[in-house]
Amino acid sequence: MEEERRALLSFKQDLSDPSGKLSSWAGHECCQWTGISCNNRTGHVATVDLRNMKNLVWNTTEYEESCLGGKLINPSLLGLKHLSYLDLSSNDFQGIHIPKFIGELTSLRYLNFSSTQLSLNSVAGEIPSSLGNLSNLNYLDLSSYSLSSKNLNWLSHLSSLKYLNLGGVNLSSTGVSWLHEVNMLPSLLELHLSGCLTDGNQLPLSIPTINFTSLLVLDMSWNSFNFSYPNWMFNLTSLTKVDLSGNSFSGPFLDEFVRLKSLEHLDLQSVGLKGQFPKFSGNLCRLKSLSLAASQIDGGIEEFLSGFSNCSFNRMESLDLQYCGLVGKLPSSLGMLRSLQHLYLSSNSFWGSIPEFIISNLSSSLQTLDLSHNVFNGSIPQSLGKLSQLVSLYLSSNSWEGNLTEAHFINLTKLESFAVGTVQPAPIIFNLIDYEWIPPFKLHYIEMHNCRVGPGFPVWLQSQTELVWVSLKNAGLSGVIPEEWLSKISSQIGWLDLSSNQISGKLPFRFNSFPNLRSIVLSHNQFDGTIPSSICSIQSLSDLALNNNQLSGEFPKEWSLWSDINTVDVSNNNMSGNIPSSMGIPSSLGILKMDNNHFSGEIPSALQNCSGLERLYLGGNKFTGSIPSWIGSKVSTFKVLQLQSNSLSGHIPHHLCSLPFLQILDLSHNRFSGTIPNCLNKLTSLIDSSHNGWRVSGDFEAITVTVKGRASEYFFDNEMLLTIIDFSHNDLEGEIPEEISSLVGLATLNLSMNQLSGNIPSRIGNLHLLETLDLSQNQLSGQIPQSLASLTFLSHLNLSCNKLTGRIPSGNQLQTLDDSSIYEGNPSLCGFPLSNCTEDGGNMHEPQHEPHEADDEKLGLYTSAVLGFIIGFWSVCGTLILKKSWRYAYFQFFDHIKEKVALAIALKVARLKAARQ
Repeated sequence: MEEERRALLSFKQDLSDPSGKLSSWAGHECCQWTGISCNNRTGHVATVDLRNMKNLVWNTTEYEESCLGGKLINPSLLGLKHLSYLDLSSNDFQGIHIPKFIGELTSLRYLNFSSTQLSLNSVAGEIPSSLGNLSNLNYLDLSSYSLSSKNLNWLSHLSSLKYLNLGGVNLSSTGVSWLHEVNMLPSLLELHLSGCLTDGNQLPLSIPTINFTSLLVLDMSWNSFNFSYPNWMFNLTSLTKVDLSGNSFSGPFLDEFVRLKSLEHLDLQSVGLKGQFPKFSGNLCRLKSLSLAASQIDGGIEEFLSGFSNCSFNRMESLDLQYCGLVGKLPSSLGMLRSLQHLYLSSNSFWGSIPEFIISNLSSSLQTLDLSHNVFNGSIPQSLGKLSQLVSLYLSSNSWEGNLTEAHFINLTKLESFAVGTVQPAPIIFNLIDYEWIPPFKLHYIEMHNCRVGPGFPVWLQSQTELVWVSLKNAGLSGVIPEEWLSKISSQIGWLDLSSNQISGKLPFRFNSFPNLRSIVLSHNQFDGTIPSSICSIQSLSDLALNNNQLSGEFPKEWSLWSDINTVDVSNNNMSGNIPSSMGIPSSLGILKMDNNHFSGEIPSALQNCSGLERLYLGGNKFTGSIPSWIGSKVSTFKVLQLQSNSLSGHIPHHLCSLPFLQILDLSHNRFSGTIPNCLNKLTSLIDSSHNGWRVSGDFEAITVTVKGRASEYFFDNEMLLTIIDFSHNDLEGEIPEEISSLVGLATLNLSMNQLSGNIPSRIGNLHLLETLDLSQNQLSGQIPQSLASLTFLSHLNLSCNKLTGRIPSGNQLQTLDDSSIYEGNPSLCGFPLSNCTEDGGNMHEPQHEPHEADDEKLGLYTSAVLGFIIGFWSVCGTLILKKSWRYAYFQFFDHIKEKVALAIALKVARLKAARQ
């Protein structure tokens, strides 16, 4: 006993325990310690259960603090010779390998090293073959995305194994041998191989002899199996649960599964099923859950449901038909499934209202009702309030009209999740008779979009103090957020979206009391004042959207404290100052939107530490300097680089060509000079039209770009389809590089309002996806390339105010662009939609050159004469006016000349008279 106590203490020494879970491990009674159980008869330690029970999704900080950790699992555990149960799952052992000595704990019947969370790196590496020595093992759970196995030979030695979970373990190198090893486990009851990176070549369609015929649960979901269903599976007649979701099986719809007469749970979502529902077979009467989500089902489901009338006892508890393309009214026959607890019908095309028969028949059983993302119209029936067992109700994204009242919720005492919204212009009105009404439920999740919950913050909303997820977008809320309500939900809230309301006042300043908040979306409101620095104390924050408010002042320099931040959006405010970098910039940053403010200074070099920075929006500010060299050299992950409408200068650097994922490059309305880089053909994402791998952000992210001649706003789903280069309104010169014709995925090219010269690239027609081309107000010359006529998607073209000559190319698409202003300011152009061309391709109405030249010569002669007279006159007279001594000398000179001339004339006259006499 003492040896076991010391072994446990040695094991504890190598563990980190931030939450103090092992604080009870003191004294001599180790059987009383947390996680330790002893055999009642022998007193030996039989169980070490140290799994982390906290939930990562809703309470990140608490989860991380409750993790045991360390870089070593101490071999002192070998001192527990009677240990039969070891569970270290969902902790954080920083990616260490499973110790080989675990295979020496031969008394083990239960072993769990699982780590189902993607963000957690508990154990990693190759699974040790020494686990094959655990011949007494009944339960083995190694599910983890960090483990792998090149072969499973060791598995066949675990002849007593009843439960095996290798979910997430990389088995791509095992070939078909995995099935052979599993087939050697005659006692196996459950087999879980979800997400193991196996493909169709690793799934034999048949095996000679099946040994694991006792199997009850088979989970091979989310692999890459893409052939027919394996025949051997339908010989496992004891199966009660089959999960093949997330594969691409082909074959009959449900016909084969009727052979599994014990089947209770069948999950075939996302396996590519197509066609009509099969005629219902009585052999499926035992089904308790059926998921055919993301199938392509033709027609309705009435015939399938009518088959349940042949069942002596209906057992269906869960039916999932989401994303199945179903059309029509909701069939009342759903009400025959009297045991139904969970009904998922979202993302179809059901219309009309909810039949009363369904509500009345399922009032005592239904716990989940998901009708979101359909086209239901009319009013929401008050009878929904009779579904007394309802826990989750999702009615969002439909075409509902009318009001919601207290009667809709009168008996929903168990309701925890509620979502409602309409796509109609008129919102759903939350019309309460009693303003002081307190609902009978305590919600954890609330989503109300395009509803009128306000004005103000109603009493019923403030009574919901257990909220974890709040999304009240365009809900008519106004005034100041009640501080008392905010403080009551602060400890558990994980998502807060109050966007598109009329909320005013300052931002809440007690953000340091929100330990689990991952997303704050307060955009499109009327908040003013500054952003409080306390917001930077939310360590768990991933997304911050404060755009489209009236915020001012500088951005808090403490933002470097955010360790998990992905998105920061403060666009369209009145903020000023530099981008703070004195304390650093969070390296996890992926999306930074600061456009349309008054930020100034240079783009900080500290941003180069954000190695995953993908979208940078700094347009519409007062930034100066040049484009920093780290863009493209240190950080090459950009998909969007928007720097338009600033005071940036210098040349467009060649290192921008080292951005292979770039789709949107907007440098317009700046002071860039020099030439366009001739390496743009290295922007590979604009060549292969690949738009995959965008960081996911909330639906609040929007981008304003100039497309088809006008500024347009695009939200995330459409933004990732844009491909744009905009260098307009700068001082660029030189020729348009021919390499730009390689960007065959480009949709918008705007080089207008520069000093570009030379010809339009001859291969411009290679840009076959081009929709917008604006080269106006440059000094381009030569003819318009004939290849331009091959651009079949071109809908906006502007070549005006250049020096283009010759005939305008003709083509199907160009013939639809009949606005002559497209080509105006090019006097030597002709052809449709301008005037007709002469035989040699000249403009029929273009003036002749000879008269012009004669007129120019006359104009030059007259101009020279006038200028000569003016210069000669003022060079003399001006000097005489300004110089007094010169003026006297000048007139004395003329007086002297006058006297000489007068004397000469008098003498001449006297001589003439004397001669006549």
